[in-house]
Amino acid sequence: MRRPRFDLSRRLGVLLTAALLASSAAACGGAAEATTNNRSTPETPAHTVVSTDAGAVRGTLTADARLFQGIPYAAPPIGELRWASPQRAASWRGIRDAAKPGNRCAQAGGLIDEASTTEDCLYLNVTTPRDSGARKLPVMVWIHGNGFINGAGSLYDAQQLADRGQVVVVSPNYRLGIFGFLAHPALDHGGAQQLSGNFGLEDQQAALRWVQRNAAAFGGDPRNVTIFGESAGGTSVCSHLVAPGSAGLFQKAILQSAECTGRKWSPGPPTWFPLPRSEREQHGLDVAAEVGCSDPGTAAACLRAKPTDELTKWSDDGVGSGPTVGGGVLPLSPDRAFATGRFNHVPIIQGTTRDEHRLFTAAIETATGQVTTPASYREEVHTLFGQQDAERILARYPVEQFRSAGEALSAVVTDWAWGCPVLDRDRVLAAQTPLYAYEFADETAPWFSTLPKPNFPTGAFHGAELQYLFTDEQLPGPSTSAQEQLSATMMRYWTQFARTGNPNGPGQPRWQPFQNKDHVQALAPAKITSADLAKEHQCAFWTSIDS
Repeated sequence: MRRPRFDLSRRLGVLLTAALLASSAAACGGAAEATTNNRSTPETPAHTVVSTDAGAVRGTLTADARLFQGIPYAAPPIGELRWASPQRAASWRGIRDAAKPGNRCAQAGGLIDEASTTEDCLYLNVTTPRDSGARKLPVMVWIHGNGFINGAGSLYDAQQLADRGQVVVVSPNYRLGIFGFLAHPALDHGGAQQLSGNFGLEDQQAALRWVQRNAAAFGGDPRNVTIFGESAGGTSVCSHLVAPGSAGLFQKAILQSAECTGRKWSPGPPTWFPLPRSEREQHGLDVAAEVGCSDPGTAAACLRAKPTDELTKWSDDGVGSGPTVGGGVLPLSPDRAFATGRFNHVPIIQGTTRDEHRLFTAAIETATGQVTTPASYREEVHTLFGQQDAERILARYPVEQFRSAGEALSAVVTDWAWGCPVLDRDRVLAAQTPLYAYEFADETAPWFSTLPKPNFPTGAFHGAELQYLFTDEQLPGPSTSAQEQLSATMMRYWTQFARTGNPNGPGQPRWQPFQNKDHVQALAPAKITSADLAKEHQCAFWTSIDS
């Protein structure tokens, strides 16, 4: 089997799931079953029953919101629909119970995450304010992260976001891993309306089309849709900015810690990046051969006959899973599309966390039981960059200047693979469309309840901002009054942007559009200020490394 270029990339790729899964909340329940009782009760008032284009659903009412969970937006992708473009969901009679999440898509288990072998998983959740009146509310479609390998839309409780911001939040599942992103020539015809390799992105598009047909029934405005996502979800948003089939399905976009145009061999697995079709197809051919489906004439039928659990393990085998560039859904890579202006020009919010890679370093140390030492720090920098550049980097980031070797390694990777690439993308996008850039900078952001703390401060780690937007069982949430205020400010920024394309509103700290001066909005407790990303992440130095 073909493997990534560097051993460290392999290690980080395998362990990325463990790191990201710590930001997931509770496990999903089974698919909701339809019922025929169409009478409301005192516990389920009439406005918890909503008619969709496929049938009526009954949700639940909380103190702040209406919740509708486990609504099918596409037919189960099983049998002949495995590796086929999503099809419309079948209609039902009576009222479908929408009180529980649908199945999460097939995925392997992680350190804190349970496995799923169910491919019947194309369900979404809708959260609205409890009382929204007659006006049509902005719609925000959340695309979950976790490396295109794990996760579910239901893991992100959006009740506060919907209530405080007066928005409708939709969170779909989409096919993951090998089921969502396998590229193989034998799958390019038949049920695949596009070329293979992007079935997960096609699912997301199907969810956006569902929003167009059904948002109004939940009090939302289908003409005012914002897509937003973090990590692999942010990479998905990048892809939709570029994908011709996504044009017109949304009017604004928010990218949180997205790897869209990052360096190909940066130490996140290749799954993070949209890769050329030639690479994805070679991986697909390799996987097919490994599972005994190498005959081109029978490969499609052979693969579809394989048990789910046999295939799931190939979702993250070193090459990983992620978007395929070239023909079909994604004709151009995001970096090429952004550089040439061939993308959906909508207002954008884009940002990262200040200390992205500290999460990954901590997760790797936990999973391997090996704390980063000065010697292993030096070795890993040499593995990543080669002799000449490694010595320059070690001189620039001497281990003695940090509280541990793990923090030193985290700083190197954060600056190289996160802080400077996003600044480059800020500059390109801001020249063509309204852009508001940020850096989440709470250095005391609460750490996971399920992951031991490392021997260095965790800072504003990857995914730290999620608990400021959603309620999450694994992340404790804001713990001080200043953090609670930051959470309220971020929710207002995000939802005001969804409403108008501009995050600014009455009583909020002013957020200036990015103007190619390297400064972005620094989101930190007590004080919202600006951060000079180029200086903070030593981008002039990293430009010299790349040249």
